[in-house]
This record gives sequence, structure tokens and C-alpha cells, in this order.
Amino acid sequence: MTTFPRTGKKTLGYSAAQVDEFLAVARKAYDANDDDDAELTAEDIRHTAFSMHKGGYSPAHVDAALERLEDAFATRDRDRAAHTQGTKAWLAEVHDLAQVLVNRLSRTDEHRFHRVSFLSVGYNRADVDRFAQKLVRYFEDGFPVTVDDVRCAVFRPQRGGYRETQVDVVLDSVVDVILAVR
Repeated sequence: MTTFPRTGKKTLGYSAAQVDEFLAVARKAYDANDDDDAELTAEDIRHTAFSMHKGGYSPAHVDAALERLEDAFATRDRDRAAHTQGTKAWLAEVHDLAQVLVNRLSRTDEHRFHRVSFLSVGYNRADVDRFAQKLVRYFEDGFPVTVDDVRCAVFRPQRGGYRETQVDVVLDSVVDVILAVR
């Protein structure tokens, strides 16, 4: 089994048992043939979460490994889709998703996403709008944006800000497109 550095006995880290179990499942799924039942996607890996326990695995090390694993699964998923659908059909599907994202991200400032009520906290609208403009430049002009830029995007909290879940779903889709065309 893969072992990661552990946090101190009084510091929270990821549950070692959960991480080890997930990595065993991921290894089996990656090695599986198309006919096997073990199916795991890059998106599944992106949404994986572990319980926190004192003395667990270092979150920074596990997160870095999960990002590399997501990249590997995205490449595998892309190759499978291109083989199954044909490269032209697969590229058309990715292009369609990218166009949907550009349409959303090109909306005017303050109107790209739904807002939470003024009594609730969401993502800072100006921060999200600024990042959305960079993403549009990526899609339309080839402005350099990496998967890590999207994965690590941080927005300040704001009362009446953008609904976090909606922004996160769009950013996940951006990651999917970037990984698909790498």
C-alpha cells in the first residue's frame, strides 16, 4: 500500500484507512478493462473526501497524489471516449461543453451566477467575475490557464455573493475541458 507522511498525534489528517481503501479501489479501476465493472472517473476522484483523524495522512501529500491520479484518469477517460465515439465526435462533445461554459462565463459582471440571500455568505462576485474573464480568454484566445489555476482558485466570502455550489460546478466543468484537451 502507498503510505503518506502522517500528521502529528494531535494534528488532524486524512483517515489512513479510508485513503488506503480508496487508492486500492482506484488502482483496480485504472487497471480494469472496459468490460469490467470497476468504473471510476476523473470527476469521481475530484469529489473524493476523507474523514479527518488525529495522526492521519498529511492532507497536502494526499491531495497532490489525488490530483496526479485525476490527471491519469482524465487521460484514460479521454482515450476511451475517443476510441469509443471516434475522435471527431469526442472533440465535438468537448467543444460543445466548452461553448456552454463560454456562454455562462461571458455574462455581464454581477450576473454570471445566482446569488445567495444578503443574509448568507457566498463567493465574492468581483473575484469570481475577474476569474471568469480569464477563463473566457483561455477558451477564446488561448490565454494560459492551467488545471491547477482552476483547482486552486480561491474567492473571498461576501454576503449576497454568488452561490458557491453553482460556481464550483462550472469550475469542475472547466477542469474537465482542460484535462480533455491536454
